[in-house]
Amino acid sequence: MAYQSEREEIENKKFVDYKDVAYLRQFMNPHAKILPKKRTGIASDKQRQIALAIKRARYMALLPYLSA
Repeated sequence: MAYQSEREEIENKKFVDYKDVAYLRQFMNPHAKILPKKRTGIASDKQRQIALAIKRARYMALLPYLSA
């Protein structure tokens, strides 16, 4: 869950890169599911960018589809 200071940092980030795995893991739960907008508390457009980046990173095998 992102706190207010983290949310501001997220909102100010210009580009969400699929290669930044540590950043993307903040928006995934321990079971490798993407956290919803309600949990992260960020804007809709950023949430869509993050979801797309996570999906691209999964396709490139940088992030897991499932965590067993």
